[in-house]
Amino acid sequence: MANFIRKNMPNTLTCGNLFSGCVAITFALGGNPEWALTWIIIGAIFDFFDGMSARLLKVSSPIGKELDSLADDVTFGVAPSCMIFWQLGVVEYPDFLSAVKSLIPFLAFIMAAFSGLRLAKFNLDQRQTTSFIGLPVPANALFWGALIYSNPGWMNSAFSWFMILVMAFVSSWLMVSEIPMFALKFKHWGWKGNEIRYGFIILAVVLMACMGMLKAWWLIILCYFLISLYTDFRKKVSVTKEP
Repeated sequence: MANFIRKNMPNTLTCGNLFSGCVAITFALGGNPEWALTWIIIGAIFDFFDGMSARLLKVSSPIGKELDSLADDVTFGVAPSCMIFWQLGVVEYPDFLSAVKSLIPFLAFIMAAFSGLRLAKFNLDQRQTTSFIGLPVPANALFWGALIYSNPGWMNSAFSWFMILVMAFVSSWLMVSEIPMFALKFKHWGWKGNEIRYGFIILAVVLMACMGMLKAWWLIILCYFLISLYTDFRKKVSVTKEP
């Protein structure tokens, strides 16, 4: 019995991620971004622990890898796309788009397609064992979920539809880009060598304390992206300075 539980624990957690994504989709399409984001976060927690449990229990398997990608695309690809779909359905459009405004929200699902492409590339890319290349799909989902839940003032402007689409296309590109980004993967728990990781965690905690647990995520992910760019820039500068 113990061996059965050990073998199936990671896949059970992955199914929890998939379940969370399905629930998030229903809330997103129902116009409830708070609970949609909440279930995306719950899915992210399941996603964090399924990989960890597989490594600790040494029971990783090909089926687990495929199931994980499926769950991730649902929770972090389709669910945030549904949130954008809903948001594009309630914003104002200029008169010249009146004939196609009912179709524009469907463009949100381009992001779900790019999320699937990102996951497929990740599964085959041997360079991403300790860090990421391109924006991770959970980070992208948390950014969009928190942004739509926060509903900043510009989302109610006459050009919000355009800004949302441009940002969605940019974030879709970032997921499949070649931009290096750090990962919260610790080889050890000491400070040296983990300065960026611990610093980012401290920053995230401070932002959540100031802005709230849910609303802070869009700014946290933006900081993650900017810190990754800065870290990559410093590495390139140090390489060029070497004799």
